[in-house]
Amino acid sequence: MQKQNHTVLYYLAWLIVGLFLGLAILLFRGDISVDINQANSSNTAPNANNFSAQQHVGYASAVKKAAPAVVSIQTINWSESHDLDQTDDIILQQFLGKNSPHHIKYPTETRAASGVIIKSNGYILTNYHVISQREEIRVKLNSGEVAIAQLIGSDPETDLAVLKIDFENLPAVTFADISQLQVGDIVLAIGDPFAIGQAVTQGIISATGRTRVSQNTYENFIQTDAAINPGNSGGALINTQGEIVGINSNIFSSTGNYQGISFAIPIDLAQKVAEEIIQYGYVIRGWLGVEGQELTSQVLRSVDLNSLHGILITDVDKNGPGDKAGLKRGDIITRINQKDMVSTNDVLNMVADGRPGDVFIIEGIRQRQSFMTQATLGQRPLMSR
Repeated sequence: MQKQNHTVLYYLAWLIVGLFLGLAILLFRGDISVDINQANSSNTAPNANNFSAQQHVGYASAVKKAAPAVVSIQTINWSESHDLDQTDDIILQQFLGKNSPHHIKYPTETRAASGVIIKSNGYILTNYHVISQREEIRVKLNSGEVAIAQLIGSDPETDLAVLKIDFENLPAVTFADISQLQVGDIVLAIGDPFAIGQAVTQGIISATGRTRVSQNTYENFIQTDAAINPGNSGGALINTQGEIVGINSNIFSSTGNYQGISFAIPIDLAQKVAEEIIQYGYVIRGWLGVEGQELTSQVLRSVDLNSLHGILITDVDKNGPGDKAGLKRGDIITRINQKDMVSTNDVLNMVADGRPGDVFIIEGIRQRQSFMTQATLGQRPLMSR
């Protein structure tokens, strides 16, 4: 019996040693941890407050960084009434009297949208379609303050406009490096949908370089599935670091409301346009004075080629830079400044990035023969507003 008790104690001792060794190994590997404060706490029930800040998953810090720089915009058109008898405002009639000489202005049309503060001294970027033909533009800051905005200039060809309010030391957005943007990146849209107040939606980058989306002359849209609704136009599309990557512009929809496809103007293009508007009041672009279309199989057959990259010239402005360089209808432009031209956007963007006076070397095919010419760019006429 004594020998049996000794054997039991022998195995029990080794069991205890094994447990301590196992615990030591787990602690060393970091598979478990001991929170002394939690162990000493009398409340052992799960509590959300027990989770550390490091365990919090979300984009609150990005929103806090960018949201103060996103503003709400209200545009107003006014109508003036000379006869108080024609108004339905009974209180106003009683206060001023029916025979009052006062002229009363009434808002006939209002529209809500969003904008982004790009400079701390009050410069705001928004969409051109937001402020087009508006008589008064009001800006509501994230702090709640309201100011009347001055229109500095606009660019209908990219659907952008710059406003100015008389405020200093405003929170401005931080610009992202757009070259780092990739399909699949998480993005957040900040704006004032339906004028209900600032809101944030989340999605991913669905595509980049989208063209033929709207009526804009120059397009290079970012496509996202972050919800953008009426009122979001002109707001910010940001990355998870709180940096702006685009200006929310429009949606693809059969109803007028969000259906899963939204578009934003890349911030590098928007920033370039804004800087020129601030400096000159408008955007200066190069101008070649030709119109064209992308090659079709029918055009290729006409020149006895199975494949060819280039743009078919369909029209040449009389006395324009292209006309003076000898370009003609039916010519196919294949290269400009030794760069292949594949789409009409290639030509549009390359010429627009030039400045008046720049010399372009143009290569192409005319009547099945190659040719080369030199064109001096003019300044693109401003689009009527």
